[in-house]
Amino acid sequence: MLPTSAKKQSGIHPRVLKTPAEIWHGLMQQATHMTVAQIDAFLARLSNALLAASEQSTDSKEANLSFHAGQLLKENGYSFYYLASAAIEANFRKEIEALQIKTESLLNQQDVALTLVSYEEMDAKLALAKLSRTLELACAEELTALNMRLAKLMDCDSVGIAQNPFRPDIFLKTMQAVWREFIPDSAAHHLILSFLRTDILFELAPIYRALNETLVSQGILPDLQESYRVKKTASSVTAKAEIDAEPETETLNSHVAQKLRKYFSANQSLQGSTEQNHFGVPQFGGDVADQVSRAVDTKLFQYLADLQKNMAISQMATGTQDFMRLSQIREQMPELANNGVEKHTLDLLSKIFDTVFRNQDIPKQIKELISLLQVPVLKAALMDKEFFFQDTHPARRLIDLLSKHSVSIDQDKGHSDPLYLAMKENVSRVQREFDQQVDTFDSVVSDLEKYVAKEEAENEQALQLPITQALKKEKFKQANFAAKNEVALRVRTGEVLAFVETFLENRWIKVLTLAYSVKDDKPQAVADAIKTMDDLIWSVKPKINLEERQEMVSRLPAILVRLNKWLSLIKWDESDQLQFFSELAECHASIVRAPLDLTPERQLEIAVEVAQQAAERRLEKRAQEEAGQPADIAADDFTGIVASLERGVWLQFTRKDDSTHNVRLAWVSPMRSLYIFTSSQKEKSFSVSTEELEQSFREQRAQILVLDKVVDRALVAALDELPVQEEVASE
Repeated sequence: MLPTSAKKQSGIHPRVLKTPAEIWHGLMQQATHMTVAQIDAFLARLSNALLAASEQSTDSKEANLSFHAGQLLKENGYSFYYLASAAIEANFRKEIEALQIKTESLLNQQDVALTLVSYEEMDAKLALAKLSRTLELACAEELTALNMRLAKLMDCDSVGIAQNPFRPDIFLKTMQAVWREFIPDSAAHHLILSFLRTDILFELAPIYRALNETLVSQGILPDLQESYRVKKTASSVTAKAEIDAEPETETLNSHVAQKLRKYFSANQSLQGSTEQNHFGVPQFGGDVADQVSRAVDTKLFQYLADLQKNMAISQMATGTQDFMRLSQIREQMPELANNGVEKHTLDLLSKIFDTVFRNQDIPKQIKELISLLQVPVLKAALMDKEFFFQDTHPARRLIDLLSKHSVSIDQDKGHSDPLYLAMKENVSRVQREFDQQVDTFDSVVSDLEKYVAKEEAENEQALQLPITQALKKEKFKQANFAAKNEVALRVRTGEVLAFVETFLENRWIKVLTLAYSVKDDKPQAVADAIKTMDDLIWSVKPKINLEERQEMVSRLPAILVRLNKWLSLIKWDESDQLQFFSELAECHASIVRAPLDLTPERQLEIAVEVAQQAAERRLEKRAQEEAGQPADIAADDFTGIVASLERGVWLQFTRKDDSTHNVRLAWVSPMRSLYIFTSSQKEKSFSVSTEELEQSFREQRAQILVLDKVVDRALVAALDELPVQEEVASE
């Protein structure tokens, strides 16, 4: 049984013992406030560390990711702040509820067996576990004492570190989740794992000490024996050594590469004692001429060279209409490619081109251009089997480049569109110049990429105005969200008087929104607005003894000055303003007029009544929030589709009259709340919110045009069609 008696000293307010539910609520609020107070400092340390890492990294990609992430934090710190503050309280609440009903931690329920997740996820989980153990060791004494006191509060034998709702693991997983939500580029999600260390993360020891002190103030194990405290023994050293052990991972060969090895292994018996490369594909060695002489029949190669020349002449004479597919060309081909390497290459490549030509998202005029590349690409594939294994092969990149930017062509301009003309000229160049030098494809791809990059740079200039407007809109939206969250944190306690609560929700949210919106230029604005709000709330709480009333009287003028200063910046009806300050003055007067000669017993009764009223009001507020809160649309596949959209992807929207409109995702806001699209007519752009875009996908009024990596997709489809197993067995 908890002790209920204490030595009463003159002039000291007796301790008010709270119910377990009230204690849990107080602990959650205390941990939340102490953590939220450290977010700004954490952001500064994190952004500086990211920028420093970008300068020190030898990997250009990692350096670029770190730099942009650091800049995003500096420019949009308010967004991270509101996401983190909301997530911290929500996770503490969930963990406390899970402990109280004696269920597994909600966050831990998400940790399925490591064998069921990708290697990247497994690495992330192991890294978080290592970081968590390090933090646990650093705060071992405070955590052990807190575990024992929480067990006493729960009236159970013990509470382990895995059940402690305030354990380091919760801070780490919360920050990781917030980072993933804050950073739009999924490639940068792993960066946070390197910076959730003790010198950058929150100071956890003061939080645990404060929680212990709160429990002690409620008579919960006030005198823990020294024997219960954690010592730095050999077991701690062993635990640290376990943390430092790095997990070994292995990589798996790609499914496609395995299929290709099986497919081409059917040729090995025809190649005699030829060497194999690392894919298991015959490697003929020597220069290009030697490869051709040994791997490809000279007559076949000459036939293809003549065919390439004739197709170029035909294009100049009649255009590219009514093109033939490689599979059709093969039917007219003499008996030159019916076995060995030639047969397998021709069969596979024919199916790849057939799949590309069946893609309804690629415009007809681009398919016509791709058709002119069939013979040059076949020659390249016959000379170099790496064509099938390397997605960076220049011949594959050219086809992908034509497909990816095919819908960028203005259909109203058609064949006179500058981009189309550039594509046509580069395809013609391949037809004219390519013989046995794959470098021709490299040069053409480089020229076309430069042209596309130049066009995109010009288009981005035209988007500066809508992007600026969208950033302002998002910044205000996030500032308003953060403001509502700050007010809600205080109102939910149930300790705020009704008229002050109404004032905060109707007026002070506007003040805080303004403060958050200018935070970058005036960093102290938010802190001052929040302090003014907290001082106002404190001023209307009961003041039982003389010292508290004297403090209120001395602080009140400065509080009112700051209050009026902020309110002068927002619009507020004069009559409503007079009404509020009249009620505020009456409240302060009633506090001062209240009798002072109260017995300790009466003081205790008043404190209990206030606590009960706060608890009732807190429950009432929660019920009102749950009743008035609109039903959220559950996350579904379409939510994930929109979250994964990247700049440059093309979508097709279906209008109400069933007509379609192709648009390109030109820009995504930092918080992914707004998307700007452009059409092939670059001067036209429009913005769509995340919710609107998700609903468009949900109603099947929007779909992604499959234009990127068309050769990869076609290769997978072709391998699925070809009877690889049977061919290998028969050979």
